[in-house]
Amino acid sequence: MSEEHHVEGVYQGRGVPHRGIARLSPPPPWRTFDGGPLVPAPHTPRDGSEEVQRARSYEAEPAVVEMVNAALLLRRPLLVTGRPGSGKSSLAHSIAHELQLGPVLRWPIVRASTLKNALYEYDALARMQEANLRRVGDTPLDVGSYIRLGPLGTALLPTPHPRVVLIDDFDQSDFDLPNELLPILEEGEFEIPELVRISASEPWVQVMTADGERVSVQGGRVRCHAFPVIVFTSSGEREFPPRFLRRCLHLGLRPPNRQQIESIVAAHLGSETLARSQPAIEEFLNRQAQGDVSTDQLLNAVFLATSWGSSDSARLAARLMTPREAEFHE
Repeated sequence: MSEEHHVEGVYQGRGVPHRGIARLSPPPPWRTFDGGPLVPAPHTPRDGSEEVQRARSYEAEPAVVEMVNAALLLRRPLLVTGRPGSGKSSLAHSIAHELQLGPVLRWPIVRASTLKNALYEYDALARMQEANLRRVGDTPLDVGSYIRLGPLGTALLPTPHPRVVLIDDFDQSDFDLPNELLPILEEGEFEIPELVRISASEPWVQVMTADGERVSVQGGRVRCHAFPVIVFTSSGEREFPPRFLRRCLHLGLRPPNRQQIESIVAAHLGSETLARSQPAIEEFLNRQAQGDVSTDQLLNAVFLATSWGSSDSARLAARLMTPREAEFHE
């Protein structure tokens, strides 16, 4: 089998876990990262968890598989666009589950989101309060106990294989955030000033990760070994700067078809519920053509209709699937 075929087959989009990531070809020379020493690989989400169910319900189309593999090979972020319910966030879970890359590190974006909080947080107030309670002669405070890496900061740790970080609803971000991210996307590293200042006397400091694990940081600098799989999602509510767009691979997703919707319902609610949910699925498909309805709305409606089993529940379930832009015009 040729090396080219191996590269194309790393991510298959079928929801079946495998170790294909070990076959991933080396990066381009300009996308090589040398962070280390390596930290342990993250734990695998337990079977039956919401994250695993969500990943298994996602079936990637060939064009999606192709673009994901291109991003993996080039070590570039994915900018995934599409209407609500098109599977933008589920794609990140699918990649992490199939390639066994650990739990998805999620950074949900709101207008007040900052790059610093995505990289790390330093609780200076807690450290000061504890310092005031200590007595002379007590063991010096460990500054690392007050530092916790954020989702993006954790993804940039030197792990053997890439972590998956989902930067959700990126079109809701502050205007400057895309440009502020550019050095991170290019260099794959960041510094923690609170640790850089003490690096001469304390070169190694243990900090907490977004996974709740303790890892050692050398010299206050975090640099990746395997560039993370970064998935930006956007519903198209704003344009992004050209400099940011040039550093991403763009993937547009279509709304899910009937087969994909049935797979989602079966994965979350079971095959027996799927058999009783066809009217709700039909209603969902009809309303999908009218506006933005999400699969979350469908799952809520199906669960309600199949749990109560009355005519009132069917009527209420239909209301739950009202396209979002129509909700305020009824």
